[in-house]
Amino acid sequence: MPAPRPPRIFIDGYNLALEQGTGVATYARNLSFGLRDIGAEVGVLYGTKTSTISASPLIREIGFFDPRVGRPSRVAEAVDFTRRAFSTPFGEIATQVPITGRVVRDAFRSRLPHFDHVWNVQNLFEAQRVHFKLYRRPMNVFFRQPPQVMHWTYPLAIRARRSRNIYTMHDLVPLRLPYTTLDNKRLYYRLVMQLGRKADHIITVSEASRRDIVSLLGVPEERVTNTYQAVEIPRRYAEKPVSDVMTEIEGTFGLAHKRYFLFFGAIEPKKNVGRLIEAYLASGVQDPLVILGKKAWKSEEELRLLADNEHVRYLLSRDGRIETRYRVQHIDYAPFPLLVSLIRGAKAVLFPSLYEGFGLPALEAMLLGTPVMTSDTSSMPEVVGDAAIKVDPYDTRAMVEAIRALDADPDLRGRLAEAGPGQAALFSPERYRARLRDAYARLGVRFEA
Repeated sequence: MPAPRPPRIFIDGYNLALEQGTGVATYARNLSFGLRDIGAEVGVLYGTKTSTISASPLIREIGFFDPRVGRPSRVAEAVDFTRRAFSTPFGEIATQVPITGRVVRDAFRSRLPHFDHVWNVQNLFEAQRVHFKLYRRPMNVFFRQPPQVMHWTYPLAIRARRSRNIYTMHDLVPLRLPYTTLDNKRLYYRLVMQLGRKADHIITVSEASRRDIVSLLGVPEERVTNTYQAVEIPRRYAEKPVSDVMTEIEGTFGLAHKRYFLFFGAIEPKKNVGRLIEAYLASGVQDPLVILGKKAWKSEEELRLLADNEHVRYLLSRDGRIETRYRVQHIDYAPFPLLVSLIRGAKAVLFPSLYEGFGLPALEAMLLGTPVMTSDTSSMPEVVGDAAIKVDPYDTRAMVEAIRALDADPDLRGRLAEAGPGQAALFSPERYRARLRDAYARLGVRFEA
C-alpha cells in the first residue's frame, strides 16, 4: 500500500524577494523550514516583476533569479497595469517555476526558504493592492493542483481558490500606533476586518497580538492561534571562537570586544531609535552606541541628534595622541554571520521598541548570551521574561538608568547573560514545530508522526 501523500501547504513569497530581508521574511523562512520538519509538502508563491512564463524551463528558472530577464518595458508595464485592473476580478493563475539546480543559487542560500516547488504570478503583490483598492475584496489565485492549506504570512488581499486560507497577523501596529506607519489606515482596517471574518483561521506570534486581534477586530478567540516564533542561529556562527569574533568586529568596524552597545533593526518611529540615542547620550557612558539598520520612514527624525552635532564625539588620548571617536556609529548593513559576531561582541543589546508583535532581535541577543534592555510594552515582557531589563520606552530617564546599570555593573550583565539562553529555549524550533502542528490540526490537517 503506497504511503499517504504529505499535506500540501503553500506559503507566499511576500517580502522574500532575494534582494531584501525583513522581519516578515525571517518569519516566512522559519515557517517554511518548520513545515518541512513536520512533514509537509511546501510550495512558495512569489510575485516577481519578471514574467516566468516561457517555453524554455531554463529561461523560466533564470528569470526567477535574475529580474532583468524578460522584464517588460515601462510602456508594457503601464499597459499590463491597466489590463490587470480590469482582469483581476476573474482571478490570477499561478505558474510553476522549475527550480532544478541548473542555476547556481549558493549566493542566495541564507535568504531562500525551503521549498518543494515554486510558483509565481507576475507582480502579484502590487496587483493585489490595486485590486483591493478598486473592488474592496481579496483577489483569487488559481493553482493547477491547489494546496490543502494556503498560509499567507502577512495580511494580504489574496485567497487561493479551493484551499483553506489562513493568514498570519503579526501585530496591529497600523491601528494601535497609526502615527508610526505609512499604511493607508482605512484600507488596512477594511482588509483585516474582512480577513478576520472570512479567513479559515488566523495565526499570530504573541499573546499580546492575539488579544489585539480578538478585541480590535472582534475575531472569536477559537479562530486565532498564537504559535509564537522560533529563534535559532546556526552553530557555526553562534559558537565561533571568541578570538575570531574579536578580530572580525575590530577589523571591520574598529570596535573593541564588549566595549560597545548595540541596536539592530530598521530605523523607523516604531523602533524608538530617537529616544534611545537621547538616553544614551544623556547617560554619559563612554563605550559607543552602534546602530545597525537601514534608514526607513522618518529615519532622519529618529537620527536628528546625530546630524552635525559635535556632542556625539569625544576625544580619546592614546600615548599622548588625541583621536576623535564617534559616540554613536551607524552601520547600514552587515551580512548575517557578521551580525551574529556584532551581537556576541556587544556589552549589551538595547531594543526599546514602542510596539512589537514578537521582538525577535531581543530574543536572538539573549540566545547568544548578550544582556538585553528592552521595553515593557506589547509582546516584549512575555518574550524576554525576567531575563532582560525592561523599561517604559517612552521614559528617557528610565532608559538612562538602565544603560548606566548595564555599563557599570558586571554582575548584572553576568546574570542576564546566563539567564538569556534559558529564556530563549522556550522558543526553540522544536517547540515551534509542536505549536505549528496544533495550529494546523484545527483545520483538520494531520501529519505523520
